[in-house]
Amino acid sequence: MDGIKDKVAIVTGGATIIGAAVAAALHAGGARVVIADIDKEGGERVAAGLGEGARFIATDITDDAQIEACVSGTVAAHGGVDILVNLACSYVDDGLESTRQDWNQSLAVNVVGAVMMSKACRPHMIARGGGAIVNFSSISAKVAQTGRWLYPVGKAAVAQLTRSMAMDLAGDGIRVNSVSPGWTWSRVMDELSQGNRAKTDKVAAPFHMLGRVGDPEEVAQGVVFLCSAQASFITGADLPIDGGYSAMGPEQGVPAIPLLAQ
Repeated sequence: MDGIKDKVAIVTGGATIIGAAVAAALHAGGARVVIADIDKEGGERVAAGLGEGARFIATDITDDAQIEACVSGTVAAHGGVDILVNLACSYVDDGLESTRQDWNQSLAVNVVGAVMMSKACRPHMIARGGGAIVNFSSISAKVAQTGRWLYPVGKAAVAQLTRSMAMDLAGDGIRVNSVSPGWTWSRVMDELSQGNRAKTDKVAAPFHMLGRVGDPEEVAQGVVFLCSAQASFITGADLPIDGGYSAMGPEQGVPAIPLLAQ
């Protein structure tokens, strides 16, 4: 992608499988990348794997002091910030049984953390003439999912947050968009299926037009596009990287009306 070479990017949650794919795609495009995550071992491993131009900064995005240290450290090392990917999230969710503490923890990571990281990056993006922010929403933001309240609500908030940020930061030359991945191969799927990708694809098939889960690299390419010069006239938008999940709707790929005659 044009327009990311020599840019400086921060990827929160960069130690996760999807986060590492995003960091790798940005790095491959010529960007210098900072992996911001609470997972020290994983973050250092990702940065080391990418090599020159990549570094890890331990960051808890619920702590404003750590956010400021991450951004300041990025600027000190690379001279500024051009790209922010707000990927870090919490999966804490016990539906109706979730406690106030659960709600506070979930929203602090999934919504407020993204806001505070964006706020800290803003003056440095302005100093560079603008920038690009990509927030991670989800297919979960648009549908009801049994037993899940916190995660979908947080992701729905991110979708609205993206529109509000895009409006108010446009004058700064900062574009803000979001991505909404469908089921994507991740640590949770790997662990639950015991590494069985074929089984995972089979379970996901009825909910995705393309009949499988997504690869982390496919999500990463969507993020890189939104950060690139090719997306220079795109802001306030949500890009569904979901294999047709959101377009399919509740009837899935099976004709429902004929069932009435059976």
